[in-house]
Amino acid sequence: MRNWMFAGALCCAFSTPAAAWWDGGHMQIAAVAYDQLTPAARAKADALIRLNPQYPSWVAGVPAGDAAQVAFVRASTWADDIKTPELGHTEAGDTPGKPEAGRNIGYYDNLMHKYWHFKDVGFSTDGTPVEAADPVNALTQIQALTKGLPPASGLPDDVRSFDLVWLLHLVGDAHQPLHATARFSHAQQHGDQGGNLAMVIPASGETIALHAYWDRLLGGYTTPAGAIRDALEDKNIKLPPADSALADVSDPSVWFDESQGLAQNVAYAEPVLSCTQACQLDRAYETKARQTARAQAALAGARLANLINEALK
Repeated sequence: MRNWMFAGALCCAFSTPAAAWWDGGHMQIAAVAYDQLTPAARAKADALIRLNPQYPSWVAGVPAGDAAQVAFVRASTWADDIKTPELGHTEAGDTPGKPEAGRNIGYYDNLMHKYWHFKDVGFSTDGTPVEAADPVNALTQIQALTKGLPPASGLPDDVRSFDLVWLLHLVGDAHQPLHATARFSHAQQHGDQGGNLAMVIPASGETIALHAYWDRLLGGYTTPAGAIRDALEDKNIKLPPADSALADVSDPSVWFDESQGLAQNVAYAEPVLSCTQACQLDRAYETKARQTARAQAALAGARLANLINEALK
């Protein structure tokens, strides 16, 4: 195991958890992906990551031999970091219906693009009509950014760096079931925002949004060192190996179909399905949720590695 004594020096650089897998989940997915990159793809990815404006803060105090891996893992949360105004991004007028919603212009883009993080394909169990997903969403952007990532795309390296950093995050989002659907009902005729408007009470006793409950299943505030350990090194908690046949599925539209199915069959399963107020989760639900989250994270890491290996071969 590497010497991670520098980890504490990185804590001050992190933001608080935001919507999507919280930082622990995104960084574990990135750690799995980095571990599975080919040497050629890893070298190219490392060079692109260095172009992110936050790179100096990501590697401050990190031993040189560990800097590339730490920066790659840390970069997976950048798309959530920019939701805070401190990094100079804005959500003013930033809507998925505008011409600039899906633009790919690199770090000159100062929009938060919060709608890039999900594709809410609605469902209803009481006959309430569902609304269409936003025209620009996580799926459209994974497709667009993947197209821009290879050198043959002709895009400048700073734009390709932007594409890579977003992909580190969005592939993870695609595998969080509640980033792929929203439940429509008589009580919530415009949808529950991927479980953000549904409340649950887990064994820990607090009342929390269903979406946030799922976001934190892989951990919250952590360091790249902690995420790498949890994903790869600690035999008691590291992520399971991904199913190799599923890992080879490269079509992101299939990823979202899978996640929507898991949302309906696991995230919205009983007792959540029948609750009209804050729902007390039982042990069976929580056990299945943790197992699903860990399997999805492992799968996301493997698929992310495959995507990068192909784009940067």
